[in-house]
Amino acid sequence: MQTLLVTGGMGFIGSNFIHYWRSRHPEDRIVNVDVLTYAGNPDNVETLEGQPGYTFVHGDIGDEALMLKEMAGVDIVVHFAAESHVDRSIHSPRGFVTTNVLGTQSLLEAARQRQVSKFIHVSTDEVYGTLGVTGAFTEATPLAPNSPYSASKAGSDLLARAYYETYGLPVVITRCSNNYGPRQFPEKLIPLVITKALRDQPIPLYGDGLNVRDWLFVEDHCSAIERVIEAGVPGEVYNIGGNNEQTNVDVIKRILFLLNKPESLIQHVPDRLGHDRRYAIDSSKIQRELGWQPAYTWDTGLSQTLGWYKLATDWYDRIVSGEYRSGREGDPR
Repeated sequence: MQTLLVTGGMGFIGSNFIHYWRSRHPEDRIVNVDVLTYAGNPDNVETLEGQPGYTFVHGDIGDEALMLKEMAGVDIVVHFAAESHVDRSIHSPRGFVTTNVLGTQSLLEAARQRQVSKFIHVSTDEVYGTLGVTGAFTEATPLAPNSPYSASKAGSDLLARAYYETYGLPVVITRCSNNYGPRQFPEKLIPLVITKALRDQPIPLYGDGLNVRDWLFVEDHCSAIERVIEAGVPGEVYNIGGNNEQTNVDVIKRILFLLNKPESLIQHVPDRLGHDRRYAIDSSKIQRELGWQPAYTWDTGLSQTLGWYKLATDWYDRIVSGEYRSGREGDPR
């Protein structure tokens, strides 16, 4: 039996990870720390409330004294908490630096003082910048972030690395491609398209729609983190990808087709500032060294995602009403 402290566990990937871990390691204790920003939804882990071995702490990772208190007896930290929406970072960069850089430093320092056994720092392929029409990001690709969001994540990555090199904190960094799946806040592309299409609302498409992303089903991401917890080597970086490159316009058209909705819902809008053209992940290292492989195809993952959002009307209505919004970042765009 071990104790995990999961940051950002009310959010999209964090909540999916908690459900995943509880289903496979029911004997372990989980402490879920979340400040409940607009994207933190208590419904995401509602079924776990009151269960033995699960505790929710409403708190900010930037509160080092609180993190030091909650980290007593913790074996493993899995750090998801972050401001993550690129559009928001373009309009309000300061909050991203505060949470992603300073918050991560506070968490690392608390973990150092508590001498945790492993610290999993969950990052993004966006820290690598953008690619041309060929090639893929490897763990050796230089960091070249192009948005305030990705720059703040790159800063947190470097702090995590420094805590390993300077203090010997057993940090492992993971960098994933674009996630999709249940419980994702409907500001990101796939849940935005699904929720708008289900309501026959216009769907915005940046620029020509030919920006390419490698899409990773969230449960595959969770299984990769599980392998990193079990066998990941401190000081190492592991890229996690879905081997599934899609243009934005093809993603939208596929969802509309599966929902039997017309492509006339697509509405072209001016391109995002500094919009990276293409991301692609080379995840051969984690496959070779830790034996991980994505289990979901694009169609199976998308089908499961669509099915969840079709049933999650109450979840969506509460988000739109702002019931869970803290007000720190303003209304969802």
